[in-house]
Amino acid sequence: MHKILLFIFVFTTSLVAQQQTVTFDIDPSSFAEDEMITITASGFNPAVWGVTDVYLWAWSTASGVEQDAPNNGEWTNSDEAQKMTNNGNGSYSISFVPKDFYGRTGLESIGFLVKAKNGDGDKKSQDNVVTIGAIVIPPVTEAPVPNGMLDGINLNPNDNTKATLVLYAPLKTFVYVLGDFNNWEKNDNYLLKKDSAKNRFWIELTGLTPKFDHMYQYLVDGAIRVADPYSTTILDDFNDQFIDDVTYPDLPDYPSGSTSHAVTLLRTGDDDFIWQTNSYDLPEKTDLVIYELLLRDFDGLHSFDALKARLDYLEELGVNAIELMPVSEFDGNESWGYNPSFHMALDKYYGTPKAFKQLIDECHKRNIAVILDVVYNHATGQNPYYRMWNDSNGGYGGQASADSPFFNRVATHSYSVFNDFNHSKQATRDYVKRTTQYWIDEYRIDGFRWDLTKGFTQNCTPSDEGCTGSYQADRVAVLKTYADYQWDVDTDFYIIFEHLGTNTEETEWVNYRLNEGKGIMMWSNLSGAYNESTMGYHDSSGKSDFSWIDYKNRNWTVPSNVAYMESHDEERLMYKNLEFGNSNGGYNVKDVSTALTREKIAGAFYFTVPGPRMIWQFGELGYDYSINYCPNGSINNNCRVSNKPIRWDYLDDPERKAIYDVWAKLIKLRLQEQIFQTGNFTVDAGASTGLKKIQLTDDDGNAVLKHITIIGNFGLTPQSINPEFQKTGTWFDLLNDNVELNVSNVNQPISLQPGEFRIYGSSMVVLPVQEYDPLGGLNIYPNPATNTFRINKNVKKVEIFDHTGRLITKYSGDFYPDKEYDTSFLKPSIYFLRISSEVGTSSKRLIIE
Repeated sequence: MHKILLFIFVFTTSLVAQQQTVTFDIDPSSFAEDEMITITASGFNPAVWGVTDVYLWAWSTASGVEQDAPNNGEWTNSDEAQKMTNNGNGSYSISFVPKDFYGRTGLESIGFLVKAKNGDGDKKSQDNVVTIGAIVIPPVTEAPVPNGMLDGINLNPNDNTKATLVLYAPLKTFVYVLGDFNNWEKNDNYLLKKDSAKNRFWIELTGLTPKFDHMYQYLVDGAIRVADPYSTTILDDFNDQFIDDVTYPDLPDYPSGSTSHAVTLLRTGDDDFIWQTNSYDLPEKTDLVIYELLLRDFDGLHSFDALKARLDYLEELGVNAIELMPVSEFDGNESWGYNPSFHMALDKYYGTPKAFKQLIDECHKRNIAVILDVVYNHATGQNPYYRMWNDSNGGYGGQASADSPFFNRVATHSYSVFNDFNHSKQATRDYVKRTTQYWIDEYRIDGFRWDLTKGFTQNCTPSDEGCTGSYQADRVAVLKTYADYQWDVDTDFYIIFEHLGTNTEETEWVNYRLNEGKGIMMWSNLSGAYNESTMGYHDSSGKSDFSWIDYKNRNWTVPSNVAYMESHDEERLMYKNLEFGNSNGGYNVKDVSTALTREKIAGAFYFTVPGPRMIWQFGELGYDYSINYCPNGSINNNCRVSNKPIRWDYLDDPERKAIYDVWAKLIKLRLQEQIFQTGNFTVDAGASTGLKKIQLTDDDGNAVLKHITIIGNFGLTPQSINPEFQKTGTWFDLLNDNVELNVSNVNQPISLQPGEFRIYGSSMVVLPVQEYDPLGGLNIYPNPATNTFRINKNVKKVEIFDHTGRLITKYSGDFYPDKEYDTSFLKPSIYFLRISSEVGTSSKRLIIE
């Protein structure tokens, strides 16, 4: 349905079967607003909706303003005045004079659809929009687009009162720009010039006011109003009212009453953003520890500012890359973001462009990469390039017309959602290049995760999964081209494909330009095997065998698999533990404490395998709400993309915080020690007993830590495992204060309780304690110290740990600033202080000489 109900659309992977495609005929086909017309609908079956009567739902546009027909009634209860006549031959008709029916004059276009009396459940047709009267074609000046102008907005660096707009529009005859500068009215002074050789229209706007919120749209062929396809910020006539001043201060008001549909925000003369961090070291691809998050469900403020305030939490966990679910403009406000409408605009529900840059700047200050999830398989009906070439005359529904330079009429793969881009078209490729490079240049984005790359082929049909899932040469080629576009701007750009397809196809991308140090990374879904392990299900079929995490099993020479136990698209491990966990006697995975403990062993056998890794938000705290959790507390597939509870209070639960602490140690271990870069490792995860083992060897002759052996019991009973140590001698329990184990027999069994694991190293490892200071301005002096030190704050507790993480001593009380603390008993070394007060806990290093 067109009109207001568009805002409630929420992306879902399931398709609603109730909407029908209807054939509309209008007699006469060309008419004025004061002429009687008859609309006839055919080619559909009302019985699909469970009804015999159908009704017209209608709207109109005059002076750019869209409004509903006065006798529509309610969507759940159409007015009888708009009941259509059953012609007895499968068609339905209604006749009226437009100006009377719509209750207004000066009509530019009329829109309508047919529906059941109660249209709930999508019991409706597609939208249909018809222009009133004949189109008067104004005289268009033919002139080449000025050199250096890109599609979209081109600011004049020498004159803040000017900007040049460029619109790609093949097969279109004329275009006006409408905006606050011409009262949103057609004016020949704002008729765009045409460059027929380049299929573009353009205009230089003059007399603009610097640092002012100008707004504009294009009026294409006198009928279709669209925002600029290359808008960087759009304003929406409905959704913007739900964005608060905290998230987006001073959000400009939509020009209600002057126009309809999205409009483009145009500002000139704004000061350039001053980046504070211009030199930073981002992780190598193999070292990536990515934290995938949805801002809406990560913090109640759902903003870039809120995420920036949480960076201490992520940094202490060890995260060195953040992957944001799509933040380019999407339909509505609350969404996963896979319903994109403007690929170059930042969605305002998350904050301002400045706030986004400040977040990225702060991430780079901490050497944390920022990766965006991007969606170029499709676009929604709001996309201007879809609306300019479709069979609903510029509406949001229908399907792309045969002459569309961008979209397929019918999807050429089996994962069709919304309107399917045709990636064999040069116009689509230019659009992808322009918009992707913008994010890199404007925001200093470090990488993209490409959604649904299986859809980039043009060789298949919506019903042929076998074709879609098999190797497609055109898909391989175009995605290599898109990778080149990104590397043209940033030679070290991270590129990740969510393909989940054949190993042959993925291997070709992994090896692409690998000799130049590039290559593409692939999403690797290990959720099933890891969750079977945590639930305690093991059999000879290998259901809990997660050894596919070893990139060598895919015949890859580099670890390019971004493996994950959870993602936005997978059920949460803890939910399945608690709902379906296995048991034996008194040991039951469905017990919360038991289930949480098993998340630790999962981490031990996940982060220690060489290669990039990804965490889904709150997995480190054992988040246990189903992916299909509904706001009313029920579980339903239709709630998959619904808002989920935000549980920062989990941090106060010692059992949940323990997962965070163990995972943080594991991540620090893998990032600190060279051995986790080795290609000489094995993952033994297939035993039906649930006993699993990982062994790594560093072949570097100068390596201090030569060997690591990891053993774990994913079973439900105490068991003994043969560790098969790589050598005899002294080994160290790396996550347990480096407790020594003297090994005289490498095959001597070690007993493990269910859910227990050990990480043994052939030499001792000291994990650093990262300094952080939520108290603000905390200072320890003197430092280095000899016999005493002081703290310049009022504190409640001071704990001193040695380099192995062992607690040496602690002081508890109500200590005044500058109190003297005794350290005469400490040997010269590096120690770590944990300092607690009423406002938080800080960590600091202390050197004793």
